[in-house]
Amino acid sequence: MARKVFFSFHFDNDAWRAGQVRNMGALEADAPCSDNDWEKVKKGGNAAIEKWIADQLSGKSCAVVLVGSETASRPWVIHEIQEAWNAKKGVVGIRIHGLKNHSEYTSSAGANPFDKLTLKNGTVSLSSQVQLKWPSGADSTEIYASIKSNIADWVEEAITIRNNYT
Repeated sequence: MARKVFFSFHFDNDAWRAGQVRNMGALEADAPCSDNDWEKVKKGGNAAIEKWIADQLSGKSCAVVLVGSETASRPWVIHEIQEAWNAKKGVVGIRIHGLKNHSEYTSSAGANPFDKLTLKNGTVSLSSQVQLKWPSGADSTEIYASIKSNIADWVEEAITIRNNYT
């Protein structure tokens, strides 16, 4: 049975790439939020966004952060990571900049979003616990195949890491 996961990503830059990963079928995820639905949530302010995130994380065993060129600079992505970790869910990052977007372009690798958060009263970087996977491959097709063949294992590994964290 596929794990239920929450996908976190920078919508404007990476929705197309994220859609490719979501549609692989290796994991179970809720239907993506449409542009119109997201606009409605945003109109409710920060409290509405925080509630939406909490609702989306509910019942999930892992947050899969799809990391593109600007993911680490997105405040709501950072919030989603923090909420997932604090709820004792697995957290894993996957670099997706090498996947083509709707215009057939790849992107550049961005910063590690897990470097933005700390544990143990600020003494340990979350990136020391959460893995950021760099799929293998020389082109978008090979990178897609690498993600598809490994994502379920990466999620299981993230859950194990989180369960063993003290």
